[in-house]
Amino acid sequence: MHPIEIRGVVKRYGPITAVDGLDITVPEGTCVGLLGPNGAGKSTTMRMLTAQSVADEGTIHVLGHELPGDSKAARQKMGVVPQLDNLDIELTVEQTFQVFARLYGVSDRRAAIDRALAIGTLTERRDSKVGQLSGGMRRRLLIARGLLHRPQLVLLDEPTVGLDPQVRQELWSLIDTLRGEGTSILMSTHYIEEAERLADTVLIMSHGKAVAEGKPSELVRELVGTQVTEVYGPQDHLAKVTADARERGFRTRRTGTSVAVLGTESANGELPEGVVRPASLEDVFVMLTGEVVE
Repeated sequence: MHPIEIRGVVKRYGPITAVDGLDITVPEGTCVGLLGPNGAGKSTTMRMLTAQSVADEGTIHVLGHELPGDSKAARQKMGVVPQLDNLDIELTVEQTFQVFARLYGVSDRRAAIDRALAIGTLTERRDSKVGQLSGGMRRRLLIARGLLHRPQLVLLDEPTVGLDPQVRQELWSLIDTLRGEGTSILMSTHYIEEAERLADTVLIMSHGKAVAEGKPSELVRELVGTQVTEVYGPQDHLAKVTADARERGFRTRRTGTSVAVLGTESANGELPEGVVRPASLEDVFVMLTGEVVE
């Protein structure tokens, strides 16, 4: 059995269906990225995997345990990095690790805490109170806290949301190291570059449903093609380009001041001149969800 197996899961909040018939498999030692705009159902999925929410339909198995009934045993073997900072600002960095080492029943706590400090690059801040840390340090602390007990599986819910690019790159390096060590990872994100950089496979969500799944490069090739042409000009010109392209069977999307015509490697000069660029996962995402992603 895979570390995560979700089959036909539905979660409703009154008249709103937050997750609608979702299937997810996370093979051992891989990173699967849940990519989608806000409100797509990513965080609801994460909450069901930690039994903070209970599915209305379907089955969820985590590390061989069925949820929600066996959630306590599953949680002991997984690490969770929440989207929202839930750190106790009155504790020091080391005290934070001490609390969680006890909760997870870590035998050699000293060694585990020293390792977590190194993972989060926080050794020099071990005696600092959490409330004195920068946003980037606190995010590193959250990740290191989730790895304290050497979990078989890590859930990362929007791990770098709200961080500046430099700190985000630092955390990407940390997550990439985990993946290289064979840790199984399920990561939700709405950053295209994050999904492309870190995920072995991507599952794109929209309105609670999975609308595409596969390796990023394969999704691009299969759903968009290899080439996109950006055509610029006045609105009436762009409207005509869009109509002409669609009449010829090309997919298009608006990109602010231009129209992106997808899959133009087969255009054979039938379209107006424009800026030619390689197709990307962002093209796939916008085509499937109608949302602009960061």
